Amino acid sequence: MKLFAISAATLLMVGTAATVQAQSFQSASYPQIYVGGDAMFWELDPDRGPSADSVGLRLRGGAQLSDYFAVEGHLGSGGSDTNRGLETELDYVVGAYAKGILPVADEFRLYGLAGYSEVKGLFPDNDRENDFSYGAGAEFDIMPNVSVGADYMRYLDESDFTFDAASVGVIYRF
Repeated sequence: MKLFAISAATLLMVGTAATVQAQSFQSASYPQIYVGGDAMFWELDPDRGPSADSVGLRLRGGAQLSDYFAVEGHLGSGGSDTNRGLETELDYVVGAYAKGILPVADEFRLYGLAGYSEVKGLFPDNDRENDFSYGAGAEFDIMPNVSVGADYMRYLDESDFTFDAASVGVIYRF
């Protein structure tokens, strides 16, 4: 009988702890600060001439202000490509964005980003380009403070070229 009582008490405590953890996993206090690191697969696609693509790294961070809205910044760099004798190297991409969030499930969110970006190093004259930027992505919580995510961004959309990137990485929430 004692073994049954101890087993029942243990199951009750484990169940209560799991419920408390699930509730804390679902409810967040705002603002919630986060940082992330991504592999960034970028592509420069000019209307004339050869396209270029490579892989760089991107850091991102932000503050989630509610279940549905955040502000986010990106800083990416790296990667080069030589195509038909034309070398393209990404010095940096930096930007600030508003992030609309659609919670699909407790652990899964879709989002859209809109803001402004500056990109340097894509052309031989090494000029900076800046433009309105937008994108979409998804995040999945694998632990209470850790998520994996992927997104696709159009960083530049000029009249004679576009600069896009698809990124995959990890996000940590404080």
